[in-house]
Amino acid sequence: MDIIRVEGGHHLEGSVAVSGAKNSALKLMAATLLAPGTTTLTNVPNISDVHVMGKVLKRMGAEIEVVDEHTLAIDTSHVDSWEAPYELVAKMRASTAVMGPLLGRFGKAKIAMPGGCNLGARKIDMHILGLQALGVEFDTEHGYIYADASAGLTGTNVTLEFASVGATENLIMASVRATGTTVIDNAAREPEIVDLATMLNEMGAKISGAGTPVVTIEGVEELTPVTHRVVGDRIEAGTFLVAGALMAGPAGVEVTGFNPMHLNMVIRKFEAMGVPFERTEGGLRVRRAERIEPIDIQTLPFPGFPTDMQPQAMTLSALADGNSIITENIFENRFMFASELVRMGADIHIESHHAMIHGVTGFSGAQVSSPDLRGGAALVVAGLIAEGITEVSAVHHIARGYERFVEKLSALGARVEHASVPDPDID
Repeated sequence: MDIIRVEGGHHLEGSVAVSGAKNSALKLMAATLLAPGTTTLTNVPNISDVHVMGKVLKRMGAEIEVVDEHTLAIDTSHVDSWEAPYELVAKMRASTAVMGPLLGRFGKAKIAMPGGCNLGARKIDMHILGLQALGVEFDTEHGYIYADASAGLTGTNVTLEFASVGATENLIMASVRATGTTVIDNAAREPEIVDLATMLNEMGAKISGAGTPVVTIEGVEELTPVTHRVVGDRIEAGTFLVAGALMAGPAGVEVTGFNPMHLNMVIRKFEAMGVPFERTEGGLRVRRAERIEPIDIQTLPFPGFPTDMQPQAMTLSALADGNSIITENIFENRFMFASELVRMGADIHIESHHAMIHGVTGFSGAQVSSPDLRGGAALVVAGLIAEGITEVSAVHHIARGYERFVEKLSALGARVEHASVPDPDID
């Protein structure tokens, strides 16, 4: 059994560059299906979710050349399948992002019901309702979604019940090949949406309003391959900022390779907690918070506080001088992380989608298990300040979204390592 072992109490100093955004790279890879030929993506994170998406595209007939560790040349000229199989989709929910481009290119798609982190129902009803408005007919059978737009996609007005990132992305990718104009109201506004629209426009799409609640797409007859750089990962950046807020030495920790505006609400909340930041040419420098103030946080779609930063924020607030409240409005199971942090000495009580956090003076190293991607990373960060040794298991979750996480922390001065221990379930 692989674990990450952390020895707490060591200061962090230096600079760390974040990788390309997982949540952008996966959708950009899917979007290459819309433009037959070779699209080159740079700044692609070398993480397991990217490897899974690569397998999905290869299963459909794409050819992928790994130009270097962070550059992929994806040739979709010979794609002849419109199926995303269960054994791959079950590993990663983002595989459903191929539905929109498959419908745009072939007028049909067969997608296994999604998997990924166990964060709740995360239904794709809004994807289906939006695509139905474009003329797609759906059927479900034996765990698969069958989508048929052989009669053609027709532009229309779509209002999303919730500003869903996945639904917005699928609608945009299908609409770029629809006849006429599509208007998405209450669209998600995340930076990854803007990155997707930017690449599609470079390919020849006509998309306006990305990053606002109303996105307008004028359908085009064809798209052509391009070279595009993936935007920096704001969630990875936020994770390292929390690590610095807890354990930075006198010189602080500089986090580079991302746009600080993409973390505006996070930075505002952390500053209110007493975390000092300063802008640098490459990103942000964070210094250790001398005293952590309690805070109230609600997770909301962008530009609100991101749910993917909630476990990291809980780690910080668990050490605050007072009581904090975190309200989770996105994923009902995101608080699974809290029970693991309690094993390290945190005082957290969950009521429905609210976490009441009474600040404690410190954490104690313990054996904990990563419940999901962001929760696992937050447990490693908690281990940095804990007394003694923390061992985090189920680290495959962390590998889904953080490239060389242990190595990057080690380079900052952390005492952290990958290790193997006997599986307790095996006699």
